[in-house]
Amino acid sequence: MAVTAGSFAQETDSTTPASQQKPDALRSYRMGRDLEVQGRIDEANQRYEEAVQICKQEIAQNATNMDSYTVLTWALLRQKKYSEVLEWGAQGLRVNPNDYRVIETMGEAHFFLRNYDKCLQFMQRYINGAPQGERVSVAYFFMGEVYRLQKKWNHADMAYSMAVRLEPNMPIWWFRLGFVLEALNDFPNAQKAYERAVKLNPTFKDALDGLERIKRRG
Repeated sequence: MAVTAGSFAQETDSTTPASQQKPDALRSYRMGRDLEVQGRIDEANQRYEEAVQICKQEIAQNATNMDSYTVLTWALLRQKKYSEVLEWGAQGLRVNPNDYRVIETMGEAHFFLRNYDKCLQFMQRYINGAPQGERVSVAYFFMGEVYRLQKKWNHADMAYSMAVRLEPNMPIWWFRLGFVLEALNDFPNAQKAYERAVKLNPTFKDALDGLERIKRRG
């Protein structure tokens, strides 16, 4: 997840002895993300759990600290503890109903719990409230995912199209758009979407297969 560092506690001063460093949930979360990208999942989960515990301690001391709720829900989402994301997110929104960082994260949790209507509600709420937010492209992608699963192809087309317009470097997003366009029999644009996916990831088998299907149609 993209993070704006200025919104949170400053990174730990490297000159401060470890014994005097204040626990930094955001730093632990970021370390977890870096480890996850490297495939070091067990170590990543340790960092996420570290972030979770720090945030819970912060909330116990100050139940109105929205940064703590934000990082807590992010870390719980990475741990796939989706019900806990919703519980803590709801608690945070009672403090500030318009914290769109938490709203978007709750939308993702609803998706993974297959609460698709709730996912759409939260993602639309995020887009409406933070149209320039860092996660708007992701919100549109998840809306596209819901509509795809519901076979609402036109709605999925619009959502995925917005997602790739805002963030054009995600091959899976282009593949999903191509799949939906193929379902709509819009084969020329489906081909273009598959080609973009393959350009970004030349070994993307599903996109290569989709491109081959389109080409076989002549």
